Parts: sequence; structure tokens; C-alpha cells
Amino acid sequence: PSPGSTNMRRFVVAEMSMSPALMPGDRLLARKLREPRRGQIVFFPHPHRDDFWLVKRVVGVPGDVVRFVDGELVVEAGSDASEGTLVPPGHMYVLSDRRELTRADSRAFGPVPIRPAYVAVLRYRRGAR
Repeated sequence: PSPGSTNMRRFVVAEMSMSPALMPGDRLLARKLREPRRGQIVFFPHPHRDDFWLVKRVVGVPGDVVRFVDGELVVEAGSDASEGTLVPPGHMYVLSDRRELTRADSRAFGPVPIRPAYVAVLRYRRGAR
């Protein structure tokens, strides 16, 4: 089935941007995301490649302002957006856990739509029985 036609979907991690939480080969079961919460691991189509899905962590939800101060992440609810990126309704701000490995997250393409994202609910570690 197409990604938009089911509430559950399986994903396999292909790279290290979310390590050590997720490692290449980890298999995850995910359900459609309704309301993002900070800290959740989510899957969503790459903003410029619909056939390529990314896995990232939610750091900002609608109404948050996300900014970096001296390289440190700062997230504030409803503060002055002139000092950062305001997360608009229907969107979330997502980052890699290993930010030094990639910029393929909201730092590069801004907040991403909540729909058609999925949230991880169960992980099977590669090699686990």
C-alpha cells in the first residue's frame, strides 16, 4: 500500500544520523503521527524527494521558536520569532541526534509537515532475536 493509505508502516534505518538511539539495520514499526511531542522519533518524506524517507527527532512543535545560541539548541514556546524559526501550525522542527554527520534536517529545510509523518512505536535491533 502507499504511505498515505495505512495507519501503520515498517521502516529500516539506513544510516548513522540517529545513533546511538537508532543504528543502521534497526527495524521500526510506526503509526501515523497525529500530534508531535518533543523527543519523539518520526519518519517523514524528504521535502525534496517524495520517494525517500528520513528519520529524525522532534525538537519543536507548533508555536515553538527554535534557535541556536553558541551552537546550543534553544526551544521556547511562543517567544520572539525574530530570534529563530517559528514552527507554524501543522508542522514540526526535526533534528538528527548526530548533527555533525548530516544537515538533512530542519536546519536545512525548515519545519516539516506533520502529515504524512509516522511516529516510531516499536524497534527491533538488528541481529536481535
